[in-house]
Amino acid sequence: MGLHDLGVSMRPHLQERIDAVDAEGYDAILLGYALCGRGTEGLRAGKTQLVLPRAHDCIGLLMGSRQDYLEYFNAHPGTYFRSPGWIEFQIPGQTLEPVYAFGNDKVGERRSLEDLIAQYGEENGRYLFEEFRSFRRNYSGLTYISSGVEGEDDFRSQARAEAEKEGWTFDEVKGSLTLMERLVNGDWDAADFLVVPPGSTVRGALGDSIVEAI
Repeated sequence: MGLHDLGVSMRPHLQERIDAVDAEGYDAILLGYALCGRGTEGLRAGKTQLVLPRAHDCIGLLMGSRQDYLEYFNAHPGTYFRSPGWIEFQIPGQTLEPVYAFGNDKVGERRSLEDLIAQYGEENGRYLFEEFRSFRRNYSGLTYISSGVEGEDDFRSQARAEAEKEGWTFDEVKGSLTLMERLVNGDWDAADFLVVPPGSTVRGALGDSIVEAI
């Protein structure tokens, strides 16, 4: 999740880890990521094949298929999604938006109002916080993806409270771990998973395939 916050900048971190285990004699390296804002595009398989699900982002993974996600998305435009993981690792008062960088200084995602004020001063800190939250104006509803984990009643309550605070409608859908289970069990049919052969690279693709190997 920490690497996901970096957006496309997570690619070199993932590649470094892939390269580090490439010579260990594994049958495959599994990536628990989707295309994720093209953060996995450009990853290269060395001697070991890479495997990742065909999905645009974590919502498709959590719902169990990109088809279920697309069907829900088309029927519920303007929806913001929450899951137990996103809620559990969220810092109170933080923003949840893309990372912005001023030189080598990253600001944005998971930065609280207090943190921004401390670093940039009262006026600039509040301005940045509001700018980072401006993306929320495009949403009208919040949907909680239930996954049956322990403590879910509390996570659900937090998601509902967030929707009420924003003036959004609230909905809940039953998630599925099917894709993650199939990933770790080696059930990699081409319809739902991309297997990247040694020497090939991940690339985003148009259409239903989402990712391809070149």
